[in-house]
Order: sequence, then C-alpha cells, then structure tokens
Amino acid sequence: MPVFKDLNQPEREQLLRFPVYLSLLAASKDCRLDGAEMHTAIKLTHIKTFSCDPVLADYYAEVDSNFEAVATKISNQLPADRDAREFAIKRELDKLEAILRKLDKRYAAILHESLRSYKDHVSRAHRNVLEYFLFPLPIGGITD
Repeated sequence: MPVFKDLNQPEREQLLRFPVYLSLLAASKDCRLDGAEMHTAIKLTHIKTFSCDPVLADYYAEVDSNFEAVATKISNQLPADRDAREFAIKRELDKLEAILRKLDKRYAAILHESLRSYKDHVSRAHRNVLEYFLFPLPIGGITD
C-alpha cells in the first residue's frame, strides 16, 4: 500500500495486527477470544472493508485476509495470566502512536478513529442477552 511507504516491514505488519490486539484486549476478561467475540471481530473486520472511510479500504481488506489465523496465533502466544496478557497487549498497542507518526496526518487520524470505533464495537460483542432484554436502549452507566 502506498500510504505505508515510510514504514519498514515489521512496522507494516504491526499496523495490520492492531485490530487483532484490540479484539484480544476487549476480550481480556476471560483471557481469550471466545466464539462470539471471534465471530464479531471477524465479521466487523470484513464489514469494515466496505463501510470504512474509503482511504482505509485497502488496510481493512489486508487485515481481513487472514484475521482469524493471526488472532489465533497471537492469542496462543500471549501469556495465560490475565494481568500479564493485558500488559503484553497494551505494550503492543503502545507501538501504534510511533507508527502513526510516520503516516500521512490525515490518514493516521482517520485510522486512529476507526480503530477506536472498532475496539468499542468488539468490546460490546459479549454482552449478556438478558441485559438487552431488560435494557434494550443504551442507558449511561448501565449498558454502555
């Protein structure tokens, strides 16, 4: 992708793994992506290829091409302990800012906002059905 011309190969690969790390962080309560969370993350990544800002279409298409395999591999490599796992994921996510500084400012801002939205959506994937039955509309502090 031309927008990544200023990134070396490890930085490019790291950037493509960010949706995976965000999904794993959202699921860190139980130290793994369960079936519902994995399904939602895969589905969202695929949908993002069509619904994202057009400048991000190539990015999400590349992320989508092997999301499940990369997520499974990374998840298996992370520590099993919840706190250690969360720390390792956050350490990887911290690398995003340095990588974003190498990209075009407009592209970086759009990508940053898109990834924030992605994390928010995936983190809601594992909500309890009863919660939706009792509180079908978002209520501050209860369902959001």
